[in-house]
Amino acid sequence: MVGATATATEMQNNFGKYLNLVLEGQQVIVTRNGREVGRFIPKGEAVSSLTDSLTGILKGNYDLDLEKSERLNAKYEAVD
Repeated sequence: MVGATATATEMQNNFGKYLNLVLEGQQVIVTRNGREVGRFIPKGEAVSSLTDSLTGILKGNYDLDLEKSERLNAKYEAVD
């Protein structure tokens, strides 16, 4: 659950405020020059995302090459 968006400067100047949001289970999107550069997320959410990815790999229903290709295309808006 996204709780707030903060610029890098706001995050630096008000870290305690954003830390409390994360402790309450919310995400904080960090931006710089209007672009998302990162997310400050609760530990449980990070572990859950990693666990889901690893579970797919271990079950054998995860195509790493396809996943990498799709993510790179989405990230860089590549055109085939």
